[in-house]
Amino acid sequence: MARFKYFRSFVPLLAMLAMALLAGACGKRDENAYQPVLGQANPLQATEYVVGIHPLHNPQRLMEVYGPIVDVMNSSIPDARFKLEASRNYEEFEKKLYAGHFAFAMPNPYQTLLSLRHGYRVFGKMAEDEVFRGIILVRKDSGIRAVTDLKGKAVSYPAATALAATMMPQYYLHTHGVDINRDIENRYVGSQESSILNVLRGHVAAGATWPVPWKTFVAEHPDMASQLEVKWETEPLLNNGWVVREDVPAPLADKFAGVLFGLHKSAAGKLMLSALPIVSFEAASDETYRPVGIFLEKFSRTVRPIDH
Repeated sequence: MARFKYFRSFVPLLAMLAMALLAGACGKRDENAYQPVLGQANPLQATEYVVGIHPLHNPQRLMEVYGPIVDVMNSSIPDARFKLEASRNYEEFEKKLYAGHFAFAMPNPYQTLLSLRHGYRVFGKMAEDEVFRGIILVRKDSGIRAVTDLKGKAVSYPAATALAATMMPQYYLHTHGVDINRDIENRYVGSQESSILNVLRGHVAAGATWPVPWKTFVAEHPDMASQLEVKWETEPLLNNGWVVREDVPAPLADKFAGVLFGLHKSAAGKLMLSALPIVSFEAASDETYRPVGIFLEKFSRTVRPIDH
């Protein structure tokens, strides 16, 4: 009887042991059935490439007009991700450019040449070189008639390193009887819009910019623009360049260039370009910008010293 009691008490233990072994075996079969595959649940992300545009406009406006073009890049080149990054002013943009922060960038021609020292190469440019010229604005009620009327007064520019909107107008003043280092006060105000507004508000007697931001200002603020006039304009030079960092894979750079140079072939692309406003982008190389180097050497020798 005692043996039977012992056996009866042992049966539940055997059952529990059997169930545990069975559960363990099932767990092992389940474990063998599930084999995780690397990358299946966590696919590799596309490499990000930062795109920089020199301060043609204030950051908000620049993102509005160039953002759609970068969106086209992302939809057309799915194996990479492109991110547009605006800069507050020329100094900030140049610091990023010369540090190699941008994979692709559209500097002005002066910055384009300097970028070649910092690991970039030229692959494209804005078309329509004839629009790349400096213009000098005055108020219509200013009474300024001749270039020499600016002597003793202040003139605004976006930045000391702006080519069309600063250096070319300063060279024009120099060749028309004004010593920019002694005869006038030069004010570098940070952006194209700011240079225009300084004239409008009477803070300066004249302000320099170039046709692209001026056309935008006229279209968006016709009442204010009507108070100003383009008093003088310079000879043209090569338009803004497109550069790519040398470590960017050549096939990717070629795809980027192909999309950029093909924008004018579609209605949607033409609409994007009209917001810049330009007709197209085109292929270029380091050699394309040789005339800019010649101008910079002459400017540095005769007007004011610059790094070139």
